[in-house]
Amino acid sequence: MLYGDAMRLPIQSLYKVRRWLLARLGLRTRGVKVMVFNAAGELLLVRNSYGTTHHHLLPGGGIRPWFETPASAAAREVREEVGIAVERLTFVATFHSRAEGKRDVVHLFTAFTEDRPTAASFEIEEARFFPLDSLPETISPATRRRVEEYRGERAAEGVW
Repeated sequence: MLYGDAMRLPIQSLYKVRRWLLARLGLRTRGVKVMVFNAAGELLLVRNSYGTTHHHLLPGGGIRPWFETPASAAAREVREEVGIAVERLTFVATFHSRAEGKRDVVHLFTAFTEDRPTAASFEIEEARFFPLDSLPETISPATRRRVEEYRGERAAEGVW
């Protein structure tokens, strides 16, 4: 981890407090996820330093209120989390989620990069590319559904 194990406890604690507040207040959040591919067709997955840290996920995060578009948030989140620039950012679909006790809208994008990812943020434990036919067993259920939809193995249901 880039910022050391000393940050793990405060980050986990703040994450739990944020989840609790969002669930109790019933606030709606807006976020993005990005399926970033490299020239070999491999998919970028990350592991966070908070929450369910063993799951591999798509990079992404929140959309800043009032002034940020989903597309600009997608490019920003990838750059902040894994230190890479994306090209050909393309909107895929919007999903709704009630995971973690909150009402969430998630905008999914695909993108491509020639850059190598790094854990560029204290939020990211690991960032690397995986072949689509050799994804880690620890991929999150929602990420697995997005990959299956991308590959045409299942229809999108609109639920994250």
